[in-house]
Amino acid sequence: MTRSPKAFALALLATAAFAQHPKIAPGLETLDQNSAVDVIVQYNHLPSERNHQRVLAQGGALRRQLDVINSSHYAMTVRALRNLAEDPDVVHISPNRQLQASQASIDVAENAVNAGIAFSYGWDGTGIGIAVIDSGISDDSDLKHWGPSRLVYSQDFVGGGTDDQYGHGEHVAGIVAGNGFNSSGPKDFLTFQGVAPHANLINLRVLDQNGQGTDSTVIAAIQQAINLKSKYNIRVINLSLGRPVFESYTVDPLCQAVEQAWKAGIVVVVAAGNQGRNNSLGTNGYATIQAPGNDPYVITVGAMNTKGTPSRIDDVIASYSSKGPTPIDHIVKPDLVAPGNRVVSLLASTAQLQNQYPLNAVPLTSYESKGSGALSNDYYIMSGTSMAAPMVSGAAALLLQQNSTLTPDQVKARLMKSATKIFPSVSTATDPTTGIVYTSQYDIFTIGAGYLDVWAALNNGDFATLSAISPTASYQASSQVYVVNTQSAVWGSSAVWGSSAVWGSSAVWGSSVWLSGSSAVWGSSAVWGSSAVWGSSAVWGSSAVWGSSAVWGSSAVWGSSAVWGSSTQDNAEATSIVINGDN
Repeated sequence: MTRSPKAFALALLATAAFAQHPKIAPGLETLDQNSAVDVIVQYNHLPSERNHQRVLAQGGALRRQLDVINSSHYAMTVRALRNLAEDPDVVHISPNRQLQASQASIDVAENAVNAGIAFSYGWDGTGIGIAVIDSGISDDSDLKHWGPSRLVYSQDFVGGGTDDQYGHGEHVAGIVAGNGFNSSGPKDFLTFQGVAPHANLINLRVLDQNGQGTDSTVIAAIQQAINLKSKYNIRVINLSLGRPVFESYTVDPLCQAVEQAWKAGIVVVVAAGNQGRNNSLGTNGYATIQAPGNDPYVITVGAMNTKGTPSRIDDVIASYSSKGPTPIDHIVKPDLVAPGNRVVSLLASTAQLQNQYPLNAVPLTSYESKGSGALSNDYYIMSGTSMAAPMVSGAAALLLQQNSTLTPDQVKARLMKSATKIFPSVSTATDPTTGIVYTSQYDIFTIGAGYLDVWAALNNGDFATLSAISPTASYQASSQVYVVNTQSAVWGSSAVWGSSAVWGSSAVWGSSVWLSGSSAVWGSSAVWGSSAVWGSSAVWGSSAVWGSSAVWGSSAVWGSSAVWGSSTQDNAEATSIVINGDN
């Protein structure tokens, strides 16, 4: 049957009407055309009144200006999106996506990363401001400097006050900058002290009492941190939160915000995510890094398990720690790993997590020589990359206290180069409930440049002269994976971040992650896994395979003890919080 010219023209119009607009994030236009959506619109300049009026004229509303990334947060109908996208001023339109909080005793972790030696030489974070963008911080004796509070600024972006009503931000703050006051006394034999115990804290609350937030609130908090940088000497931002990757970091508004902070001279440290056991797509947990940890500028941190001992010799990667490469852009992540399993830190006594899991409170006998056996009102145990990230944030503060002229790139480069690179080839973790064994391999996408070593970083005098952005991984027709620089040239012996004699790829990532005699990191002769995993289109495809609610948002997937093996496990692992962690 032959179509008439008119019918053919109508068919073309219909096809065009439903084709994906290049400026609109995938999925938005498939929603009910009359439904209202919250979106972040990025412009090629600071949004003007004319730009706002164009949205208002179509029934939209301005929610928040996000000048840090030339953007605005609007509420508008799906039907109006395509018309707005035709504006030449508009660069990209994304949903205002939801994100969540992404939990080894601190004294054990300090020894594992050699922070205790730094304290003895006077490196304690004095004078450095660290912005904790999280679920809030409740003031605590461990956050005072033997009198005045080091919680120097607080702001609420979600409503309800600046105290931690969820229980996550307080724990993170203690790892960054707790001074151990409540575990220091005549009857105490352990002191739960953070990595930078004299640093100042800037509390920017973006997660509510359930640990939930949105892109726009986090971007607004990052914007405020940049605004307050000079006033409070904010040199570090800690983001122990995230969400799935839905689009390239080059257009993701959350990633664009962290890049602006980085370019403003602030080191941004981000949790990698806790999806390392996720084999829903047959990747054995590869390609599960969350946003904004997928951005190549920031320091993305995975979690190690100290096994509860101060020695590093028995430490292994936590089986839940998310692995690279990143979806869509294939950035080599994480950058570092640090202690994150069963970390003791501050307890927010009236918060949701601690009320839900009271047995994770620390027994007094764990730090009091004559404890009664009761549970502590001051300290709590959590596991996850959320706990590993503040270890690195504290370490960055010590480096900046030692040398305030260091740029974020130089801090990142020193931390990565000085990281310990001695690991086993593989390790296993057994789920105590189901008996499922999870095998981890120590490749570049699992441990990055290695295990945080604070003392080694403080003793490193190298200065990176180029941007320390994380490299890209490239899957070649030869069935091998190569690490490439931003110009897509295979590195080989060329410089990484300056002089090849100082910053060559083996110096930063170690020699064990490369195939012998080659610049490939995965291949047919690799010791790392099988081609069924590293050759998978789920890893190397261009779509956001982890953006599906079927993978991330389902309690059937993440609430199952068959996956996480603990009746006390947070039954919404999409929140990226592992309450108990590996044994």
